[in-house]
Amino acid sequence: MQNKYTNAYGGINLSDEKVKEQEKEDKLENIKELGASDLPKPDDKVQVIPIIGQIEGHNLASPQTKSTKYEHIIPQLISIERDENVEGILIVLNTVGGDVEAGLAIAEMINSVSKPTVSLVIGGGHSIGVPLATAANYSFISPTATMIVHPIRMTGLVIGVPQTFEYFNKMQKRIIEFVTRTSKITEEHFRELMLQSDELLNDMGTILIGKQAVEHGIIDEVGGIKEALAKLYKLIEEKKSQP
Repeated sequence: MQNKYTNAYGGINLSDEKVKEQEKEDKLENIKELGASDLPKPDDKVQVIPIIGQIEGHNLASPQTKSTKYEHIIPQLISIERDENVEGILIVLNTVGGDVEAGLAIAEMINSVSKPTVSLVIGGGHSIGVPLATAANYSFISPTATMIVHPIRMTGLVIGVPQTFEYFNKMQKRIIEFVTRTSKITEEHFRELMLQSDELLNDMGTILIGKQAVEHGIIDEVGGIKEALAKLYKLIEEKKSQP
């Protein structure tokens, strides 16, 4: 079969050593760009998707900003959904938020995957990171991790204020609907957390640390890698036992 290292006649375009060097470079590039690689894993039935830094959407983040590109995550999710060997997904979150539409698009895709999913907030799950965390079938947060719940922010000059306000209002409703659909928090309580003005200086919102996110019904449980993987394996076995 022809691939990028062979020609149409089955011959190798590169020497064996060159092929190995090229494969190694490809793996290193995957680690650099996607936070993952195709190196052999001890358990290929579980795939890990890291979502770190800023969620990059239609606009490019600055080169100095650590970012997760939604055009990378979406193909990964589609590939995992189509791969019969993959039985579960662990989403590891440490994000400051970012592009709202891109983040919500990723969250909807995670929520629509047919395979068991577990999310783990290890550093921060701020802003659009909240629906990304609740998108999984079950969610964990480490004891010292934080989540910031706040309204959609906008900066800069706004042209056509009524129309812009309506757009942001609809986007806000979409986020609230998603979070309340995928977690235990009620819409009323979630709005209260978003609009609090006594926690964030010169802003509105609420900072939740570890178990506080669980107490408010956003996250399911406090835990780490061990607990998250144990829960994912349990969900995989439960799915297998279903008729």
